[in-house]
Amino acid sequence: MKASNTDRAYGWVARFFHWTVAVLILAAIAVGLYADNLPEGGDAQMQAIFAAYSLHKTLGMAALVLVAARLLWTLGQPKPGPLHPERWLETLGAEAVHWALWIGMVVMPLSGWLLHSAAPGGFARILWPFGQRLPFVPEDVALSERFGVFHELGWWLLAGLILLHVLGALKHAVIDRDGTMHRMASDPALAPEPTAPASGILPHLLAAVAGLGLWVGIALVPALVSTSIPADAPAVQQPAASVPATASGAGWAVDQGKLEIEAVQAGNPVAGQFGQWQADISYDPDSRTGQVRVEVDIASLTLGAVSDAAKGPDFLDAAAHPTAVFEAEILPPAAEGQPHVAQGRLTVAGQAVEAALPFELVIEGDVAQAQGRMQLDRRDFGIGASYADEGTVGFAVAVGFELSARRQ
Repeated sequence: MKASNTDRAYGWVARFFHWTVAVLILAAIAVGLYADNLPEGGDAQMQAIFAAYSLHKTLGMAALVLVAARLLWTLGQPKPGPLHPERWLETLGAEAVHWALWIGMVVMPLSGWLLHSAAPGGFARILWPFGQRLPFVPEDVALSERFGVFHELGWWLLAGLILLHVLGALKHAVIDRDGTMHRMASDPALAPEPTAPASGILPHLLAAVAGLGLWVGIALVPALVSTSIPADAPAVQQPAASVPATASGAGWAVDQGKLEIEAVQAGNPVAGQFGQWQADISYDPDSRTGQVRVEVDIASLTLGAVSDAAKGPDFLDAAAHPTAVFEAEILPPAAEGQPHVAQGRLTVAGQAVEAALPFELVIEGDVAQAQGRMQLDRRDFGIGASYADEGTVGFAVAVGFELSARRQ
């Protein structure tokens, strides 16, 4: 068998690419569905989820590399001509499906890599030595969600295209019995001669436009217009730079700010934020003392790809404990140049723990800028009790804030 294609059949190189990529894509789909349906629970269950998604991503990257090589090979090869040019609608439809499959073989693993790159943290690593993230792709929750929508819709489209491709092959083999399968699946010498030369550029162009239109209409447009959560949901998830915080009470009102959280999952940091919180602040610049009470809407948490799990019953349990509260006295700096400390009690998931939050404070006129960060241990709050191994979920959790407040 020749390496190159002929006008009757595909050579062994094209066949190798065709069947290897097909196996990788079908395996990636199967592993992805398996991972989606794995039960969440303790360490063993989470490790199984990590392993399954890592395999899914690695299969996708292997397929992407082979598809790129296949594309380069195909550009320099002849393509067997149509066997039934008189069936122009069928021929055009088959060509459109082929173009859509080509597009899908590229954009599906690429969109998965973009999703992996944009998601904060390092959920389920790609098992290869070439780096985890694409350059120039920021870690952004909203962006990763859009890539996720595209990837979710795209797999349905790709599965449908594969089904059409298989049904078309079966039609040629069972109904037409025209020997089409010999072109890719058996002895090339048995492949029939094309009844007409390859068609001109216009049919290929129309088919390419139709194939591209499928991906734009079914996957791209819904991903572009999608939002993080429904309009009637109680929490609003936005990029950290634009998260509004509200405040009431005597003293100081928060104009804007953000409340962030960072945990470690499978050895990788995962950063997120709470989209809804409010702070009651009273502070006397002369004595440099005051009080603060912060209420946090747990359901507004975004934490990369594990947002739902973090808010679930194994961790923060937003359904049973929808609000976290920090009540503290603001203590003056121990010495000049040292930070203030908010010393009090932090209640999370129904457990109250003594906590100290050091923070820097700068006041100019009636405007105060503050930022601080504290380290917590999730075990103190009974969070993730079934995850006793730090290799799955780390014990340490960092909580930080930045805000601008105005004197009332």
